[in-house]
Amino acid sequence: MRLHPRPGRLPRRSVRLRLTVLYSVLFLLSSAGLLAITNSLVNVWSSQEQGQSLSATARGCVGRACRPLAKPLAPAGLSRAAEMHLLVTGSAIALAVMAVLSVVAGWLVAGRILRPLRAMTAATRHISEDDLNRRLAMPGRGNELKDLADTIDGLLARLQAAFDAQRQFVANASHELRTPLTLTRTLLQMALTDPRPTLAGFQTTCEEVLAAGDHQEQLIEALLTLARSQRGLDRRESLDLAAIISGVLHARQPDAAARGLAISASITTAPVVGDARLLKRMAANLIDNALRYNIPHGRLDIQVTAGEGPPRLTISNTGPVIPAAQASRLLQPFQRLPARRAASDEGIGLGLSIVAAIAKAHHATLTINPGAHGGLEIEISFPATAAIAPARDKALAAT
Repeated sequence: MRLHPRPGRLPRRSVRLRLTVLYSVLFLLSSAGLLAITNSLVNVWSSQEQGQSLSATARGCVGRACRPLAKPLAPAGLSRAAEMHLLVTGSAIALAVMAVLSVVAGWLVAGRILRPLRAMTAATRHISEDDLNRRLAMPGRGNELKDLADTIDGLLARLQAAFDAQRQFVANASHELRTPLTLTRTLLQMALTDPRPTLAGFQTTCEEVLAAGDHQEQLIEALLTLARSQRGLDRRESLDLAAIISGVLHARQPDAAARGLAISASITTAPVVGDARLLKRMAANLIDNALRYNIPHGRLDIQVTAGEGPPRLTISNTGPVIPAAQASRLLQPFQRLPARRAASDEGIGLGLSIVAAIAKAHHATLTINPGAHGGLEIEISFPATAAIAPARDKALAAT
């Protein structure tokens, strides 16, 4: 169904039409200026020639009586005016012809210039989410239109990567959510089909079902936290990063002691601006990850510094050797190192991805590198403006 324009509305003015009008107006203005200058010069030259003729006639009559002219001066004046009129008329006709030619030439030139833009528009219109691998790939030398095409190609590449990551995330999340449900169904079916059920068997089954439910609850909570972090911060408040890290670290002391791990902490006041709940979750995920993926009698080092620079959180741990190419992959959802993952590990594969999302929501820079002797070294640097904001507020309050 073709939509017709509403009555009373002007038709759409294309860029080609605007360029044509612009070229034509500029040509007409320049031509009119040239015609005015030509007319002025002709008038000046005509006045100079007439003055020189009268001066010569006056010099010839000095010392003797001037004879009457054979012809009066009026007809010569009329002839000069007729020539001027003919010149102006011819120039006006030439200007009209050139105006028509300028409109045609402007239309053709504008179409030539906008042809690559129309090609890009047509190609982009046919690209959908199902074929994001298509590119404009505009040939030719570097110019504004090619830069625009390359920018669109870069945008399409980023969109394709985002769509692929989203599809992979949905597939992994579906698998992770299906696993505890399948386990729960299997346990219940085994308990119901047991030919000789016992109270101890029912209790064991219930405990296993509760454990699967707890794992599923943790996964759902982690997914919600990840989604909330990727959406951005709903509220911001002045916080002390040192207090948040100290509180989480104190709560993890029994777990570290049970695993036989030594903790070394150097924590100083580091004011930041952000969401307290998300920062606590970030600290908990970092410390839990360092505790779980460690070695017997290993260590965990934590540093929180501020000073004159930006607030910085650094955490490193001993653990299995991780290839340098695999370290950044751990920041993606449901990415693990299966060969080095303990069978009894209770992780859900979202810990570091949540940390990365929370750091991004706080405009912080996250750096992850393998440790020199195994494990990971993670550093999160918060913006410097967040560090100096509380000091500025105190200074304003003091004045």
